Amino acid sequence: MNPLVSASRLDVPLVPDAPGARDLLQQELSKPEYQSAQPTLWDVVSKAFWDWVNSLRVPGDGPFTGLFPVVAMTVVIVGIVIAFIVWGVPRINRRSARRLELFGEQDDRSADELRRDARAAASTGDWTLALQELYRAIARALSERTVVIVTPGTTAHGFANRAAAAFPSEQAALLGAAGVFDAVRYLDAVGTEPQFRELEALDRRLAATTPILLTETAAPGTAGALR
Repeated sequence: MNPLVSASRLDVPLVPDAPGARDLLQQELSKPEYQSAQPTLWDVVSKAFWDWVNSLRVPGDGPFTGLFPVVAMTVVIVGIVIAFIVWGVPRINRRSARRLELFGEQDDRSADELRRDARAAASTGDWTLALQELYRAIARALSERTVVIVTPGTTAHGFANRAAAAFPSEQAALLGAAGVFDAVRYLDAVGTEPQFRELEALDRRLAATTPILLTETAAPGTAGALR
């Protein structure tokens, strides 16, 4: 054997020092087979949860001692169910779902924001846009009051029919406003100032009027609560 080779082999330490050992350990643990064996976030969370449940034990050797975690979990679940029944889904989620789409367009503006945009368009003489924005404001306002729930796919006339069930005296005005909205939105009709002023008056009347208490036979998508 070459003496130089033998000498070089003798120079290699059989036991690595502390930094070298740490590097070798990190290299080994970084291999895929070790990484795949690591617990997932779900594993960690679920283990912590069940550890907490198992810790809910009362001292003593009574016959119901082992059932205490089950009883505690049952109480928690029943409490959550009752909370959803009484208060429903958190209001912010309900509002986000309702306000995502309005007459076929993604629109998250509030009724007040839509009214402001309608007035801004009217101030420039753009009555066509002003009419569209104000009709949307009316729909959004009744949705915010939970009088009429505007669901995805609701048309202008569909909304008008639902709103008329809660405001029978405004049926003609609501249906007429829906016709104007469809005309300026889809049929290239040009809006006018008198039409906008009529829609403004309708908006004010609806805001000042209490809707009637609806029965179970009311139009689908119409709320029964008074606001």
